[in-house]
Amino acid sequence: MLIAIILCFIIGYVIIAFEHPLKLDKTVPALLMAALCWSFLSLGNMDVVNHLHEVVPLEEVLLHHIGKVAEILFFLLGAMTIVELIDLHEGFSVITNRIRTTSKKKLMFMLCILSFFLSATLDNLASTIVLVSLLRRLVPHREERLWFVCMAVIGANAGGAWSPIGDVTTTMLWIGKKVTTVSLIEELFLPALFCIGIPALIASFLPAFQGHLTLPAVDENSIHKKEKLLSSRTMLFAGVGGLIFVPIFKAITHLPPYAGMMLSLGFVWLISEYIHPEEDFTEERKHLYSARHALSRIELSSILFFLGILMAVASLESVAVMGNHGKEVGMLMHMAEYLESIIPNQEIVILILGFLSAIIDNVPLVAATMGMYPMDVFPIDHTLWHYIAYSAGTGGSMLIIGSAAGVAAMGMERIDFIWYFKKISWIALSGFLGGGAVYYLINLIFK
Repeated sequence: MLIAIILCFIIGYVIIAFEHPLKLDKTVPALLMAALCWSFLSLGNMDVVNHLHEVVPLEEVLLHHIGKVAEILFFLLGAMTIVELIDLHEGFSVITNRIRTTSKKKLMFMLCILSFFLSATLDNLASTIVLVSLLRRLVPHREERLWFVCMAVIGANAGGAWSPIGDVTTTMLWIGKKVTTVSLIEELFLPALFCIGIPALIASFLPAFQGHLTLPAVDENSIHKKEKLLSSRTMLFAGVGGLIFVPIFKAITHLPPYAGMMLSLGFVWLISEYIHPEEDFTEERKHLYSARHALSRIELSSILFFLGILMAVASLESVAVMGNHGKEVGMLMHMAEYLESIIPNQEIVILILGFLSAIIDNVPLVAATMGMYPMDVFPIDHTLWHYIAYSAGTGGSMLIIGSAAGVAAMGMERIDFIWYFKKISWIALSGFLGGGAVYYLINLIFK
């Protein structure tokens, strides 16, 4: 049955990787893979171990994992609802409509800065969608716009790596008590800044970012009306403030992050119920700006995908195999022991993880590493966890399919995989290696 579980996971993973050629939503194989892996565990009457590597009943382990996964899913659901509420009230236009420069180089630098900080506050996927929408207004020619969109993807992934709410993988590490908010920011802000700073500096010398843009004619009254929805500023500040408040709430109460997200969502939802977006606001139009409408816009298939992939990885973490010391351990733990025996340098292992995250989804990669390295050896805020957060979060920029932000941009702008590989991958690689070197040097000198 162990072979069946491994084959099921590999086949499911390959189908997920070839989602676009197969024209099959990756949620389908993720859910099937999770259910089948746990079914094989049960039918094979196999031993399972908990997080302490003790053999326990299957139901106990399954309940533990579904609880940990639910924490992540409820957190993401709350964050996505807040972002959608801000967008419904045109809150992001308060920021984006301030950008009116015609210099390509200046716009590129502004875009990198905006994506870096916006993704740390929202998440890399939401910030990319916002910035692509902005660029469609600022850069009318698609051939020119693709370069700016790709730089936004690199900036969004870099910005998401140093924030506990900026990327799904950092959120997983944060909720899994592998990292703390303050330590994550302190350790990764500078490496992440170099991760976007180096590509931005290189891009500033490229022909694509020389000269000026020919901006389309813009109706200033239309911008004024769109930005000056009576609720735009209020919802922007309430939503962003609510997201920023979540780590603060956790630090004060020591409750899980999803509890703080529930509180923030409740307040933002409350504000949205009593706010008046328009001058002549009627009850008939209220549903257009409601939280119910925001919930209907959330891509629930993504939530179910995370459920499937995380539970599938949990099955590999739980199935018991004989470890190097003659004691039963989880299969992922056994893999970690094997990797350490052939590659004793952990920095190289994590660096490889970054390259792998450009090819396959970083969510299961990080989930796997969380099961490979035990907390008693690698406690909270250990260097290993911060390096994993950096590598998995920023390594995906090296290929357009390597991150949620890249996939979103690919779908919105029909970016060709080969074009990105030829034009952008080397730029993203320079940032990834540069930021990684900065992280390594900081730890070498100061620790």
